[in-house]
Parts: sequence; structure tokens; C-alpha cells
Amino acid sequence: MRVRRLLSCGSLQPTPTPAPKPKPTPPTPCCTTSQATASIRPARRAPSNSFCPQQTSFSSSSPRSLPFLSSSSYSASRASSHSRYRCLHRQTFPTVRSSPLPTFAVPASPVSLSPLPLPPLPSRRRCLAQTLVVLPASPASPACASASVHSAPLTAAPPQPHFARPEALNTKPRAYTLFPNKTSSTNFLPTFTFPPTLRRAHSTAAAMPTPSQPQTPTTLDSPLREHRQRPVERLTDKLETPSLDDRQYRVIKIASNQLEVLLVHDADTDKASAAMDVNVGNFSDPEDTPGMGHAVEHLLFMGTKKYPVENAYSQYLSAHSGSSNAYTAATSTNYYFEVAAKAAESAEETDRSPLYGALDRFAQFFIEPLFLPSTLDRELRAVDSENKKNLQSDQWRLHQLDKSLSNPKHPYCHFSTGSLETLKIQPEAKGIDVRQEFINFHDKHYSANRMKLVILGREPLDVLEEWAVDLFAGVKNKDLEQNRWEDEQPLGKDELLTQIFAKPVMDSRLLELTFPFLNEEDLYESQPSRYISHLIGHEGPGSIMSYIKGKGWANGLSAGGYAVCPGSLGLFNCQIRLTEEGLKNYKEIVKVFFQYISLLNESPPQEWIFEEQRGLAEVDFKFKQKSPASKFTSKISAVMQLPLPREWLLSGHSRLRKFDPKAIEAGLAYLRPDNFRMSVVSQTFPGGWDKKEKWYETEYKYEKIPQDFISEIESAASSTKASRLSQLHLPHKNQFIPTNLDVEKKEVKEPTRAPTLIRNDDMVRAWFKKDDTFWVPKANLFIQCKNPLPSVTAENTIKSRVYAELVRDALEEYAYDAELAGLDYSVSSYSGGLDIQISGYNDKLPVLLEKVLLTMRDLEVKQDRFAIVKERLLRGMRNWDYQQPYNQVGDFTRWLNIEKGFISDQLLAELPRLEAEDIKLYFPQLLRQVHIETLVHGNLYKEDALRLTNMVETTLKPRALPQAQWPVFRSLIFPPGANFVYHKTLKDPANVNHCIEYLLYVGDKADRALRAKCLMLDQITHEPAFDQLRTKEQLGYVVFSGARTTSTTIGYRFIVQSERTPEYLEGRIDSFLANYLTTLKNMSDSEFEGHQRSLVTKRMEKLKNLDQESSRLWTHVASDYFDFDLSYEDAASVKALTKKEMIEFFEHYISPSSPFRAKLAVHLRAQGTSKKSSTASVEDAAKGLKLTSEDTTAEEAPVKGNGTKPWVIDDVRAFKSKLGVTPGPQPVRDLSEFEETDSKL
Repeated sequence: MRVRRLLSCGSLQPTPTPAPKPKPTPPTPCCTTSQATASIRPARRAPSNSFCPQQTSFSSSSPRSLPFLSSSSYSASRASSHSRYRCLHRQTFPTVRSSPLPTFAVPASPVSLSPLPLPPLPSRRRCLAQTLVVLPASPASPACASASVHSAPLTAAPPQPHFARPEALNTKPRAYTLFPNKTSSTNFLPTFTFPPTLRRAHSTAAAMPTPSQPQTPTTLDSPLREHRQRPVERLTDKLETPSLDDRQYRVIKIASNQLEVLLVHDADTDKASAAMDVNVGNFSDPEDTPGMGHAVEHLLFMGTKKYPVENAYSQYLSAHSGSSNAYTAATSTNYYFEVAAKAAESAEETDRSPLYGALDRFAQFFIEPLFLPSTLDRELRAVDSENKKNLQSDQWRLHQLDKSLSNPKHPYCHFSTGSLETLKIQPEAKGIDVRQEFINFHDKHYSANRMKLVILGREPLDVLEEWAVDLFAGVKNKDLEQNRWEDEQPLGKDELLTQIFAKPVMDSRLLELTFPFLNEEDLYESQPSRYISHLIGHEGPGSIMSYIKGKGWANGLSAGGYAVCPGSLGLFNCQIRLTEEGLKNYKEIVKVFFQYISLLNESPPQEWIFEEQRGLAEVDFKFKQKSPASKFTSKISAVMQLPLPREWLLSGHSRLRKFDPKAIEAGLAYLRPDNFRMSVVSQTFPGGWDKKEKWYETEYKYEKIPQDFISEIESAASSTKASRLSQLHLPHKNQFIPTNLDVEKKEVKEPTRAPTLIRNDDMVRAWFKKDDTFWVPKANLFIQCKNPLPSVTAENTIKSRVYAELVRDALEEYAYDAELAGLDYSVSSYSGGLDIQISGYNDKLPVLLEKVLLTMRDLEVKQDRFAIVKERLLRGMRNWDYQQPYNQVGDFTRWLNIEKGFISDQLLAELPRLEAEDIKLYFPQLLRQVHIETLVHGNLYKEDALRLTNMVETTLKPRALPQAQWPVFRSLIFPPGANFVYHKTLKDPANVNHCIEYLLYVGDKADRALRAKCLMLDQITHEPAFDQLRTKEQLGYVVFSGARTTSTTIGYRFIVQSERTPEYLEGRIDSFLANYLTTLKNMSDSEFEGHQRSLVTKRMEKLKNLDQESSRLWTHVASDYFDFDLSYEDAASVKALTKKEMIEFFEHYISPSSPFRAKLAVHLRAQGTSKKSSTASVEDAAKGLKLTSEDTTAEEAPVKGNGTKPWVIDDVRAFKSKLGVTPGPQPVRDLSEFEETDSKL
């Protein structure tokens, strides 16, 4: 369950490992508008279920590296307390709007064009973030909640009014009378006095009136009625917030249409944002038109009556440092954007900020969308391309198989993405007007009373409130009931006691047990599934995972309950990642699971266990830090759909409020031998798959579980202490729970940008920065043990990786408690040595560090564990070839740009030959002679930082590595006029998508003027390139452009994944660039200056939390540039640019006709072909774009290049040997300037 480092903008380096069948891990949404950033941003994961973005409880045990689709990694916030329990969502995949480009693994030489986006710190909690959605880490990832319970003892009272706190869940609703208090003339929020039995300490109600105040019931002439006649009803402004949250909140309801809105005033934000969550998703798709909800989501971006130009919205956002996106989930559709906030100095002025213009355009989505006929065909093709992108993805295939074999009377069985076949071809064949059907769907389901809006900005709450009313009062209220599905359940009697044997695309082995489960819709105070999943998913002594790992049967285990939709029972799932022996013994594992359930049934719910969970959740919420604006608004708008008291919108399911043993027992009662179904995923077992799933053609076998096996399970479930495995028992108390949470806060004029160099000698270079911004009791420690040994040969590289995996494997059980207590670690190898990271609450950080170091030094390489780790790595590396092409292409580009390095095939060739003895001999050499570099940042002092650094030195006891032998990372120099092409045929025979990375070499990334021009080029072309290549030409679902860095160079690149051939794609990119030069020359000065302001705003964007700042600092240290002022210098350089300079830059480095342009094109060619030829698509696109016949036949035409004959790279060594290399990274300042001076703290 360890996590790997996430990456930098410069490369797409996979971390191969075997993988589990993932739960709904949606594709990453890529901005539908300009996301103008200098790198591939860590993309957000959409929630698996909009119904409950937070309530899912999940616990997990699994290896650190994400096995399958490993380079599609995603970052997840550690802020949410329950996110540490792995949320394995089986809910319908949210379908997201545009081309996904994920974050990628850190390259061998940690470099970054821009420290933002930042690689997240190591977190075992995020270990399954790729294949399992960890929610609610991000709007990208709210977790599913569970639905209401049909169980007498757990019947919940109806939700209380928003201004009242809920009573205990087992009480009946009471009748009571509201007494309005006085309403302030300056604050329109009336307060109410409740009968004492309804009042709570944190209620929004004011204090009880004094005896002198007369109490009379509300009448028609009362202030309450007067307030209700105003444009809004103010529900509350008393939200539970983290202790450091300085925002102001107000929940209102627009009187004219009942649209509920959360207003957020953040005086310090540099990004404003809004999000709208609509209570309709793919569960509402018509039976004969699957994917309609998703298609409507796409089409709302394509023009409205007030703003009919199809990309007017995206252009506006791009011009104001903004971006937008959307996703379609099972029961909701979520739209969100962010834009530059109003300047701080003018936040109180009446001038409207960019937020107002964005809100005006955004509101029209829900008032008068046009569903333009001219855009309909193109957007349906975008949906189709998105679907085809997923066809070979096991996470989509296996999840759809699970849905397709569910109750056909419940919408859980739906195919959610849609395709050209389901949305256009088949309906039109029946004479259906598809455009009218989309309009009807919007009219039928989009109603203001089903919507939840969040607006965040620098403006005062009263201003935001006025804007909300002015702009959104026009959304029609059709008085629709909230969507609920109560008549059928996802798994009915026919689906239980069945077994599914499925054949994956990748080499993965999984065992999965799924149970209908408690409906937790109204159990948000106790959340019983969190208690249950905590125990079933535990990794410590006595756990299921501890036992089956000890037997050599499992690599990981995840367990948890989650909602499907309001009104239906939830599901509880336990997923086990099997070894080869585990696959042979899967029946024994099932029996071990049920023996553990018998233990839980025998042991009454333990209050001390709940109190541990509650205490950790309280600490996490108390010190929760801010998240990016659009991530916050998207997530909270989805939370607002839940039946939570409005005061709990932020704390919601993050906190555990009540120990409810009866609810826990009721949840356990669902985990019975007669109430589950089983899935086994393997490429080899049992063979003889005799069926194919309709939508993804997954091969499978489906049958009833044999009666003799059911009898064995029943026996295990009824086992007693005498007959049960003695190794199974409840966990011990957690010794890593932090006890010292003190933070010494000292105000400073301005936070320091750079850390201090507190030690610099032959052995160690130690950097330190005490947190002077975020004031949380946390710290982050980064350690590099530099040694050139891993980069010498491919064999050494893979041996280093195996060693790191064995260290993590050995620490798994010990470190699990630390992870639960908010303390995470990572050990990984890179081409320059070893990388160690510890992060979390600083109280017990030294304890975990010491154990990690001792394990590294004294690792016992056991033959059985070595064999399991080696086999897991082998499968993971082989599976890398079956990733999406856009996930692979960057690795080849990086390899062709760096002086030294190895590609996956080279590493895979070495791994099978390795033996345990090789690792025993190798790792002492790796640790024997190193140079140690550290960074300590957070709630620690200089003395603490020195002690931690000394612990590394005294524990590992290495000799100093002379500076002349330190690893140096350099990039190749592409000569002017170069035209390199590299061809690679993809190994997945069924994949139909080609891919190209089109890289234009610019020069030294330390050259501030060149950097600024590359960044500016990204800013001005990002939205037009997406609009032309993706929206208009429909080249493919994945279209991306932006600046790209390697170790020491910078360039500008496109990535496109498509059914069209790489040659055709290259021609269309050339055409775009050739035409764009005219656009640039005709650009007005005011438009150019607007782009400058937008880019400067992005470069100066504030860091949101301690982890972001730590990652930025470490990026600069690890790059060896130590350019801690990079963002500020970039902003200054961008301000100095002129339009004339940009035109000259474009003509020299970018224009296809330039004789000086240096280009590398990486072509990944698919083996498979689409069922339906894309020729018609090309012809249709050509008609709309007035392309020439030469353009449309460019599939076969040779690439013209820039007058230089393409150099096809057949021999990479020969290619590299003929090119020069750059100097290695050089510090931008003498390191002595960073040494300690008078500190502000």
C-alpha cells in the first residue's frame, strides 16, 4: 500500500508494478478551456458518485507502487481524515469532459519547468489513488457516500431544517415553533431561538433571548416573513471550519428559484472559482440512449444564447488565468471553473472582477444553452473518442462487467460514457432527432432546486450574494423531486452467491468479495462502515492482510463500504491483490475473510477503536489546509447534495461524532455467507471464458458458487475462538498517534522564499526552513543518498528498484499504524541514488525515520519475499506496455532527450535474471559511499533538522562520496534545423489509438528570457490549439500543448492520441502552427498584454499548503539549480516581453518554415484498427474545416518537415553519440549565500 512519487512536468516515467482491478477511477479531466500552464498538471479525479462525495470508508493494504496504469498517477489530499481509509469505489465511473493528461512519475533527474504543479509528498493513504479513487481528496475525487438504511433500529429522523442541528438518529421528529430574534440592520441573517431540546452548542441559533425579551410565535407581520420576501433566504453563516480557516461563509437560497448557494469570501485567494452540481447523472440516461447525461455535459460548453460563440467561455477564462472542467457521475453532473481573483488592493471596490464575467458566462449553461447543430456532431465524436480511449483499460472494463452483471432493473447496470453508436447512429436510424432529445433531457432534469452552487472570491459576501442573485435567478425551478432509486437494489437475489471469472488486458490477479450493505445516507454522525473497513483493511498484527501476506498469498488488501445512489442499499467490497500462490488458494483466503468476520461478530464494537479513529479525524480536520479554489468548490458543491446540516458542509464526513455500536452491528450483519458475490480476475485462471461483456468485450465466466464451497464458507463464518485461526485478532493500540501538536506561531513581514543551508561538508548538505506560512504541527523531510551506481547499467537500475521495493515490503506492517496516524514515508530509487521522504505530524516523525533507516541498512533479503516482489515488478513492467499510449509517449521522449538513461524494455530484459543473492551483494555497495542531501521543512527547529540529518549519517554510516563523483544529469542539444522522428509500434494488439509527441527544442532552461518566451507561447496558444485540434478537428480525446523541460533544456510540445496516424497528426500540428503565426502578428496590444497579466498571475499564484511549499523547495534543491526565486523571476521576465520579441521567437523556433527549428517527433503506432473506419470521420471534419484533399490524405503522405529530410532514429545510441550535451545544472547563486544569517523565526 505504499505510494510512489508523483512527477514533474518534464517526463512521463512509469513506475511499473502489478495492478489490482480498480474501482471507478475515472479518467482525469483535462480542461475544456485553456489551462495554460507550463506543464502537464496533476489532473483532478472526478468523484465516483456525486451522491455522497465524502462518506465512503475504506481501508487498504497494498504495495506502494501502483501496479497497473502506473504512470497515470494522481495526487490526493491528505487533509481529509477518512481519506486514509482506502476508498475502493465500485460506483459508476464519472465521465469527465475533456482530454486527460495525468501527472507522471518523477524523472531520474528531478527537474521542473515550474515548481507548480508540484509532486505530492509520499502518502501511503494515496497508494491506490490510481486504480482506486481516494475521496474526497479532490473535486477530482470526492468519495461516495452510502445511502439510507432500511433497518428498524437505525431509522433516522428526517433531516432537520438547515438552521438546526440534527437530533440523535433514533429519535422521532418533534414539532416546535420558531421564535425570531432581532435582525441587525447591517446583517440580514435573522437568528432563531429553539426550544432547549433542539438547541446545540454550535447551532446557528443565537443565544436564548433574555427574560425581558418577549417571545411570540412568528406571524405574517414578523421579521421572518419580511426576510423571506427578500431575494434570498440566508440559511446560515456558522459553518464548522478548521482552526486555521480564515474564510467567511454564508449559505443562502435564492427565493425566486430555490437554488442553494454557498458563498465563500477568501481575502487571500489569488484564484476565484465557482462550481455547480446538478442532481442528475448517468443513472437518469434513457434506456435506449446510454451516455446522454455525459453528452449533455459536453454540449453545454458549446455556446449559449447570450454567448453563442462556442469557445467564448474558454477564451474568457484563458484570458484571465483560468480553466474549467466538468464530470458526469452516477447521480450528479458537476461543472466548475477558476479564474484570476480580484486584485487584493481593490477587493472592496465596486469594479467587477474577472469572476463576475466568468459567472455570467457560466450561469448561461443552466439558463439558455443552445445545443448548436454545428457543434453536435463534433462533440458526439469527442464522447466517442473518450469511450475508445477507455476500451483497453482494465479499470473501465472490469467495472463495467461488474455493472453489467448487476440487477438489470437498477440503473447501476448502465453503460455511462456513451458512444457515437448509442448517441447518434442508432437513434438516427430510428428516426429520432438526437439534438431535440438532448434539449429534452436538459429541460427534464436541469432544475434550480436540483442544483447546488458554490462561489468563492475575494469579494465581500454581500457582493457575492448580489452576483449570485443577479446571474443565477434566471435558472428555472421546475420543482423536481430529488432523484432517488428505492424500488430495486443494485444486487438482487439473482446476483448473490454467484462467481465471476474475468480475463483482464493486463496481467493482474484479484479476488473480490462484494456485499449489499447498510444504507448510510443518514448515518453521517457515526459512519459505521469506517469502523468496519478500518478493521478488515488493517495491515497490522492479527489482521487478514498480515496472515495472508505471511502465507505468501497477497500483495495488498482494500476494504470499504460506499453508496450507490440515494434510496438504494450501499455496497461493501473487499479486494485482495493475489500472488501466484494466492490465486491457487483463493478459496482459503475467502474462508480467512469469513473467519475474521466471525471474530468481529463475536467481539462487541470496541469504543477505544472508535475513539482512536475519532481523535485522528478531529486532528486532521482541525489542521486541514486550503486546497486549490476549483478543487474546493467542485467538491463542496457535490457535498451540498447530501442531507447534511448546512453547518457541517465542510466538516461533514471528515469528523466522527457518535459511537453507535448498534449501527456497527447492523453493518456487520450484511457481511454474511448468503449475501455476497465473488469475482476472480486472472489472465490464466480458470480458462474457458465463455462470454463477452457487451460494451467492452471483456471475456468472462459467470456461474453460481458451488454448494460445497458455500458450506465451507458458512463453517468459517460460524467459527468460534477455539476453531478460528489463532493468528487473527483485533489490532493493538496505535503508538504513532501524535500527542504534541503545539505550533509556535510568530508573525513575519514576509515569508522567506528559500531554505537555509545549515550544514555543508563532504558528507552532508542540509537545508532547513521553519514553516512561517501555514502553522500546522506537520513537517516534511526529504533525503537523497547520492550515488552514481544505479545509472551505470540497466542491471544496476533495476537492482536499485528491487531493493527499494523490498524495503517497503519489509516495513509494511510496522508503518501501517504510522500511516493511520497521519505519518507517511517513501523509499524509492532514481538514477542518482536513493530517495527517502517522511511527511506528516512531526511529533513521531523521528521514530518512523529511525525504523526506515534501520530497515534499509539491515534489510534481510528473504527468498520468499524476493520472489514475490520480483514477480510483482515483472508484471508491472510488462503491463506498462498496455497503458494508454499518451501515458507511454513521454517516456520515449524523455529517453531521447537525456544523455544517460534506460527505457522500460531495457530494464525488463535484466529483471528475470536477478536472484536474491544479487540484491544481498548490491545494496551494501549502494549505501557504502554516498553524499547525503536533506531538506527539513515545517514545524521543527534548526536543532531538530540537524538531529534528523545526523540520524541519517550515523545510522547508515556511509563514507563520503567525493563531489567529482556526484551524479550529473544533462540533456542533449538538438542542432538548428534538426528533424528527428522516432517510430515505435505499441504492443497491445487490441489498442486502436496512435499517439504523437511533437517536441520543438528551444534551449537552456536556465536562460530566463527563453523560459519566459516558452511560458508565454504556452499561454497564448494553449486554448487556440485545443479549440482547433480537439474541438474543431476532433483529432482525438487527448489533445495537449505546453512547455516541456528535460534535465537542463526547455521546449514546446504537443501530445495527441487519436485513431488517426501519427503522420496525419503531425501534419495537422504543422498546419496549426503555420496558421497561428498570422494570428500572433494580428494580435492586438491589449490582447497580448492581457495574456501577459494572465501568465504573471499564474506564476505568482500562492501556495495553498505546507506540502506544496515543501515540494517546491525540494524540486529546486534536487534540480541542483537552487533557483528558489524561479516563479518571481519568470513573472518579471514575462512582464518585460514585447509582442515583437514573441513574433521573432515564434518565427525562429516554432514556425514550420523556419530553417532553424529543431524538432523531435515520437510516433507510437497502434496495431489494432477501429471497428468502424475513421475515414468518414476525416471526411466529415474536412468538410467543416474546408481542408484540402492533400490534408485529408496525409495519412499516407510523408512528413514535409522544415526542408530538412527527417532523420528516422533506428539506433538510439548512434543518435545520441552524434549530438552534443548541455552543461550540467549550475546553482543560480553561490551556495554560501544560503547559509544561515539572522532568522526571522
